[in-house]
Amino acid sequence: MLRSVLVAALLAGTCGTAHAQSEQDAVAGPVLRASITVSSDVVRIGDVIENAGTAGQIAIFRAPDLGTTGSLPTAKLISTLRAHQVIGVDTRDIQEVVVTRSSRTLTSKDVEAQIARVLERRNGLGDAANISVTFDRDLRELQLDAANSGDMRASNMRYDPRNGRFDVTFEIANDVTYASTKLRFTGVAVETVEAAVLTRSVERNEILRASDVVVERRPKIEVGTDVANRDRAIGMQARKQMRAGQAVKAIDLGKPDLVSRDQSVTLIYEAPGLHLTGRGKAVDSGTDGDVVNVVNLQSKRTVQGVVIGPGQVSVIGPAARLVTANASVANETSAGPASRKAE
Repeated sequence: MLRSVLVAALLAGTCGTAHAQSEQDAVAGPVLRASITVSSDVVRIGDVIENAGTAGQIAIFRAPDLGTTGSLPTAKLISTLRAHQVIGVDTRDIQEVVVTRSSRTLTSKDVEAQIARVLERRNGLGDAANISVTFDRDLRELQLDAANSGDMRASNMRYDPRNGRFDVTFEIANDVTYASTKLRFTGVAVETVEAAVLTRSVERNEILRASDVVVERRPKIEVGTDVANRDRAIGMQARKQMRAGQAVKAIDLGKPDLVSRDQSVTLIYEAPGLHLTGRGKAVDSGTDGDVVNVVNLQSKRTVQGVVIGPGQVSVIGPAARLVTANASVANETSAGPASRKAE
């Protein structure tokens, strides 16, 4: 009997607590929110007011533009709420309500990358990473309704390899409606390559320094496949005059001349146990390994030799004909003096 009384009392207490909570929920008054984020193009009472009840779905203001933030003065908001019979709002001393319109942002880089992926390895183009896209109209960023959460899928694509023009339409699935959002872009897409570009004009035979060359991406159709990279260009000699801003091709460069025309050079003849040197004047310019003509200043004869270092030419042929009469001997052999007097 006592047990039944205790259970009844417990149930009565539980029911009383639930009833009190229900009454509390029922009498909870409307409370103003300090900041809200909306996804639609209108602000509803239920967005700005907690416990708005049946009035929550009533639209009262236009929402800010996609991806932007605005504010609603509290005084104006309370006046509008009263017109819809929403009274007794607890404003919590809030002076204005901050309203943000959610959106999906597409930057120009996002769109460029997507177009490059669509065109990749089509119509003679290469990898997407090397395709440069330029739009007909300036495109910084696009703000789409947040419901457009699907991937960008190309539904139509045209590309003319003769002039690089493209016309691409994308569709983006919408979470709310069955109709996809369509975006169309037109412009020019070209394949590019990294090229060494001159920062200043250079003359023929000048040696390129690190400060003379920068790396830029240039259209492949403009520079071709013979383009030089920066590391390859630095320290090389220009084979012709070139202007600032010009992309350097491998054919435009050569190894630096170690011997210049009309330069005084050292003639060297070496044989087993023999090292002879003399003075000469270069008839030709040449780099390491080049065969050049040199006038032997002692005999006045023209000889041929191979450039082996700065101002040094290793002569070809019998020593007596190639070196000076007063040639010095740098090495000696075990058989005796290596010095010989040239004819």
